[in-house]
Amino acid sequence: MNPSAHVDTFARDHLPPPDQWPELRFDLPELRYPDRLNCAAELLAGPAGDRPVFHTPTGGTWTYGHLRTRVDRIAHALTRDLGVVPGNRVLLRGPTTPWLAACWLAVLKAGAVAVTVLAQQRPHELATMCEIARVEHALCDVRAVDDLARAGIPGLRITTYGGDAPGDLLNRATPEEPYTAVDTASDDVALIAFTSGTTGRPKGCMHFHRDVLAIADSFARHVLGPHPDDVFTGSPPLGFTFGLGGLVVFPMRAGASALLLEQAGPRQLLPAIAEHRVSVLFTAPTAYRAMLDELDGYDVSSLRRCVSAGENLPAATWRAWHERTGLRVINGIGATELLHIFISAADDRIRPGTTGVPVPGWHARVQDESGAPVPDGEPGLLAVRGPVGCRYLADPRQREYVQGGWNVTGDTYVREPDGYFRYVARADDMIISAGYNIAGPEVEDALLRHPDVLEAAVVGRPDEARGQVVVAFVVLKEGAERDTGALRAHVLSELAPYKCPREIVLLDALPRTATGKLQRFRLRAAACDAGDTDGDQQ
Repeated sequence: MNPSAHVDTFARDHLPPPDQWPELRFDLPELRYPDRLNCAAELLAGPAGDRPVFHTPTGGTWTYGHLRTRVDRIAHALTRDLGVVPGNRVLLRGPTTPWLAACWLAVLKAGAVAVTVLAQQRPHELATMCEIARVEHALCDVRAVDDLARAGIPGLRITTYGGDAPGDLLNRATPEEPYTAVDTASDDVALIAFTSGTTGRPKGCMHFHRDVLAIADSFARHVLGPHPDDVFTGSPPLGFTFGLGGLVVFPMRAGASALLLEQAGPRQLLPAIAEHRVSVLFTAPTAYRAMLDELDGYDVSSLRRCVSAGENLPAATWRAWHERTGLRVINGIGATELLHIFISAADDRIRPGTTGVPVPGWHARVQDESGAPVPDGEPGLLAVRGPVGCRYLADPRQREYVQGGWNVTGDTYVREPDGYFRYVARADDMIISAGYNIAGPEVEDALLRHPDVLEAAVVGRPDEARGQVVVAFVVLKEGAERDTGALRAHVLSELAPYKCPREIVLLDALPRTATGKLQRFRLRAAACDAGDTDGDQQ
């Protein structure tokens, strides 16, 4: 590794041992970065000062010049007033706004390590992450400070922004001169991103300054193909690496701009796209499906790119969106451990029902539990490697994720003979019933083809006779008849009988994390509680 600029060496000291790292590949010339690199300085060194970089829902616009000035003010406050030194971990918390993005950039420019969390996370979650990352400083939107204060984190110094108090970050008197970026190593830790914690204790994923640029110089450059005049927006928050890339890193790397929405559900996205002439959209499959019924009321002709990640994109959703808009959704699989998307396809290379092919700069294969590649057409575990790799912060689960130099994502995939990768299920979501392997997403896709179904999730429930049986949880569209028999008949018309849900439970909403990921462990518990009788649950 290169000599570190960090004074506080905690992050580097707690990287996994080198023999537990995945093999890193820098196949493309643009992925071979210099030894000294500060990614915030690189992102800020883009277009002329009068070019727009961030838009707000109320019509305000920040230019690149405004952003550079404000980032330097914050960086001066961090280092001069708050005593932050290179390598300190700084927690960032707040809704998605230009000020949160500016704080993130300032932390990195000052050589500190950004720990961006979600505004929805509760005190015990915040306390756990601060304990793992040994966080001593926090920059928090004044509207989101209560839960952070209630977390009672020992030694944490909280500085609010966006308020009227003299000590507010934005009210501090700071030098007007530019802030010289800390001369960080390209492999100094720039950020710690926590897994969403769908099961168990969250894992802190450590990413370097070069990693931040690598996701833009691989997926964004070669698959997304952004233009300087693009306007990005989307639903993922900046505490979610899908949002951090799609709403800050990718547009800034391309000299483009982003509309940052504090509220970005399906009901807010469509009017925002129409009003601000958004051209690039990042959101999850659930949102695309939810927006279908509202499309007629909004002008979305400005859209040219739609990106889906976070969970598998059903072919039925892809086709419905394409039929209504003419737009081909760019499906992708990413992971917090790898920072962003590593398998995808765009334009004529898209094949509905598959995720795509490895993003340029990345390699992927399907292997068995021993690590041996499996033949094309057979299911196995997805393994990938490229310019970014999993490095958990002092976590023994590193040995589970990295095996034989490959990042093993926990997804079951099939590689087709022509090189396309098709999602089957999360490795722990495969349902084995009476000797049959049943992929939950296949059953979900069949349910989603019913015109009354808004969302569907399928899990296995232990069964003494069959090993497991299929249980489906369904959210119906407003006004639809609550007829589980009709839903079962529909699935029987689409799939082999052994794949048909033995039980269909109707819910008002599926349980999800704050990042929108489905919490299947909660559905498994509910399936065990529900018994063998169909019914409605509120």
